[in-house]
Amino acid sequence: MPKRLKDNINSDYFNAANKMRPKAARRRIAAYVESYDDVFFWRMVLSEFENEKLYFEVMLPSKANLSKGKKQVLMNLVSSNVGEAMIACVDADYDYLMQGATKTSEKIITSPYVFHTYVYAIENFQCFAPSLHDVCVMATLNDHNIFDFEEYLRLYSQAIFPLFVWSIWYYRTPDYGEFSLSDFNRVIDPGHFSLQNAFNGIANVRHKVGRKVAQLQRENPDAKESYLALKDELKSLGVTPDTTYLFIQGHHLYDNVVAPMLNKVCEKLRREREAEIHIKAMHNTQMRNELSCYEHSLESVASMLKKNTGYARSPQYQKLKGDIRYFLKNLRASIPAPQENDEGDTSAQSPTPQQPHEDEKSFT
Repeated sequence: MPKRLKDNINSDYFNAANKMRPKAARRRIAAYVESYDDVFFWRMVLSEFENEKLYFEVMLPSKANLSKGKKQVLMNLVSSNVGEAMIACVDADYDYLMQGATKTSEKIITSPYVFHTYVYAIENFQCFAPSLHDVCVMATLNDHNIFDFEEYLRLYSQAIFPLFVWSIWYYRTPDYGEFSLSDFNRVIDPGHFSLQNAFNGIANVRHKVGRKVAQLQRENPDAKESYLALKDELKSLGVTPDTTYLFIQGHHLYDNVVAPMLNKVCEKLRREREAEIHIKAMHNTQMRNELSCYEHSLESVASMLKKNTGYARSPQYQKLKGDIRYFLKNLRASIPAPQENDEGDTSAQSPTPQQPHEDEKSFT
């Protein structure tokens, strides 16, 4: 039996709290997230669905001990506590692609009160290729398009896709330690990024991936059929050879692939803008003033990447929004219709439910 007040904090608790509020007050839904960095992302997602009837409050899983992380969220909430007034919002990690192969994966993909990113993590959304030029503009105030981010990440994804399938294949078996996520990340690391030889790194990754794939094929001679079946399944889940970067570990993508690339591109764009000021300035005083004004207007690449919301047009983000829309539709449908009084009037009108959202060589 729970001994502390916080042990009773579950969906029923928030439902009871909602019933004690005035009838005209908005209904509150508590949304628990993994860490401080997730608060802004989930606020952006959930705020689109707030109206005069309900609102979300984004919260960390424990105010008492400041514990964070997906496991803590699930341990505290998913088993019996989440519900119509209390939801959990987490990164998908590999759990979405595991499709119930582990207990955590099963909870994440089956619970109607747990929402996940579909891509590996929020960092993957922030690195959404079609939005990266806009990040450069925000950081440098220079709209000159000097690098094709979409082509780079498309080719990078194609290079790592065969090994990514192997990574998921291993994680669906008890032998996942034989080819860990760290092992996978080491192979797909493109190394030093240079604007002059940007695609050399991808060629290097392709070579390392080919060598590792050949090794794994030798070590698993009977896995061809299951490998090919898994590859088709992953494609059906949205993992294509062109978009694999969205499903690899978010920190690895952010720190080792996208951030070094953006820093180099933004450095060149800033030098370009400064050179333009040097050329156009009528005298030294004007040049110094313009350079000072420009420098004070700049933002760091890291902060702009963190604030990037261009991922809102990605299919995975739209799918996440569809899940929330469907949850709210069912939530409103579950509210009992108002009873008529003696005069035939109704005490309140139920809100109208929203509509639901709408070959190969060897193994590879």
